[in-house]
Amino acid sequence: MATGQWPTIVDRASRLDGAGKQLAIAEMLSQHNDLWGDVPFMESSEVDSHLFAFRSSIPSGFWRQYNQGVPYAKSTTGKAKVGLGSLEGYSQVDRKLANHTGNPERFCKSEDAAFVEGMGQTMAQSWFYGNVITNPAQFGGLAMFFNTVNPANAANAVNVLDGGGTGSSNTSMWLECFGERTLFGLYPRGSKAGLQTIDHGTARAAYDALGNPFEAYTMYFSHDMGLCPMDWRYIVRLANIDVTAAGLAGANAVDLFLNMDAMLQIVPHISNSTSGISDTDAYDDPAPGIRPVFHMNRTLRHWMLAQSLRNKNVLLSPEDSAGKPWLRFRGIDIKVVDQLLNTETRVV
Repeated sequence: MATGQWPTIVDRASRLDGAGKQLAIAEMLSQHNDLWGDVPFMESSEVDSHLFAFRSSIPSGFWRQYNQGVPYAKSTTGKAKVGLGSLEGYSQVDRKLANHTGNPERFCKSEDAAFVEGMGQTMAQSWFYGNVITNPAQFGGLAMFFNTVNPANAANAVNVLDGGGTGSSNTSMWLECFGERTLFGLYPRGSKAGLQTIDHGTARAAYDALGNPFEAYTMYFSHDMGLCPMDWRYIVRLANIDVTAAGLAGANAVDLFLNMDAMLQIVPHISNSTSGISDTDAYDDPAPGIRPVFHMNRTLRHWMLAQSLRNKNVLLSPEDSAGKPWLRFRGIDIKVVDQLLNTETRVV
């Protein structure tokens, strides 16, 4: 017996005008999640997970005197594994119901568009908030890795700045430096990146609550993805930003630009025009190939602009790239992700 939901005669009626023609639909639930244009994707080392290595110690050398030998030394490395999640969905529309709309192709496409929109929002939310502890089928999001400001709890706590907010009316700003050895998305070995669809037409039957079949237009959606924070030093979170009247709108609001500069100084190196630190002593460090981006929601972006106007901040500049206007801080794009919440609990 199949479970789920199918469009009904009520849904059909809600999309037709008095003359029986299909209405244009206002996408009232659409969002702006400006994320995927920056994330590089790599094929995972395994079908459902990805194994990566990192340097855990380096030899420091030995101060030698005359007639004294030098001991052998070595570096050490560690391994870690991250998982992938499979987000799937089926859209089924009773063939007769769709045909009675007068334009079954348009009716089915309107349903398909909703799946693409909804699953895209789910993936954007999972990129930041995916938690394999509460939902083992998901992949781990950035907030799961950067979940404390106390260095005694985790080494990467130094990359989580505290905006001072308490309670559960907080948001976060993220600095993500994307690259093939820093932070990247994953797709399963032997597959493709992105949302995959299969149009089954009416070849796959639908079943009612009693298990009886009926013909239905069927579309299958699948998006398999994960993320790998291969070098956590290139990811910085400004957490605990209070979005209430006593927080960002208050007299003692957190200085966003001061913290953004601090975030840039934490990253090992980017470029001379950003942090002023353009290289390290690792001969093949990946800085030339990384793409740093600030991500925040609309609320935070509004108050960032408000602070900029009040303080006449000259480091915040509107620029054009690839025919689109961007807002940048020290040359780094500032992009909006609507799935970043204003209801985060305090990170401690």
